[in-house]
Amino acid sequence: MTSLYIGITNDLARRVSEHKQGLIEGFTKKYSCHRLVYYEHHTDVNEAIAREKQLKRWRREKKERLIKAVNPGWRDLSEEWLK
Repeated sequence: MTSLYIGITNDLARRVSEHKQGLIEGFTKKYSCHRLVYYEHHTDVNEAIAREKQLKRWRREKKERLIKAVNPGWRDLSEEWLK
């Protein structure tokens, strides 16, 4: 089973690249989380933090439904812009 990582950043492309290169110690490196399968854009940092906390409280099944609604194949959404 794959692990799901939820986090926030002010620069998604940079952050995904850092994770893919293994530059970030912690959960994503330990569990090899290297595919971006879902993301949301928020202009307000407090709103983003609140949403992150909300998603982290969800059961895995609910998170999977959210991902499948926009990305049924679980493809890496960052492939196009990280070449």
